[in-house]
Amino acid sequence: MQHNDQVIYDDLVRRLDSFPPSTERDAFAAFVASGQDAPLRREGGPEHVTASCFVFSPDLESTLLCFHRKGGFWVQFGGHVEPEDKSVADTALREAREESGIRELTLLTDRIVDLHRHQLFGRFACSAPWDIGFVAIADPNATVTVSDESEDVRWFPVDELPQDAAHELDVRRDLALHAVAAALR
Repeated sequence: MQHNDQVIYDDLVRRLDSFPPSTERDAFAAFVASGQDAPLRREGGPEHVTASCFVFSPDLESTLLCFHRKGGFWVQFGGHVEPEDKSVADTALREAREESGIRELTLLTDRIVDLHRHQLFGRFACSAPWDIGFVAIADPNATVTVSDESEDVRWFPVDELPQDAAHELDVRRDLALHAVAAALR
């Protein structure tokens, strides 16, 4: 394992250990431990870790989503760990900045807010991402741009997700908002 891979791996193990005990956390920890750095790399096989970022307005009344070109659904920002990333939280923030065009995004907390393994079909190279969610805050008046991976980027009322949202996005949004409320206490 290269030095940076070890740093990311160790950081992820530490973050998973600090996540509340659950069957999901145990499954994620086992998956990460199963293959040194392979679970962290896109080239590591059809299943690997991804990091995503739920973006909310400061008042938590709105959420910023992208319409994913390959998936054909509205979803939070996210993607694969890259060699230049320092942690999975760094991956989530980088992906949100790249996919929204908003440079002023800041993570509300560097703690994991949700864990979600799901199946992908169609034009995806990855068949089952082990997605690790984080939360960021952004100004809803900031100018957004659409990346090559998306067809649109738009703010939605937090309690009115679009009809063609990704499967279980409402559940994941609720977990993210719960984590935000806990972080603000």
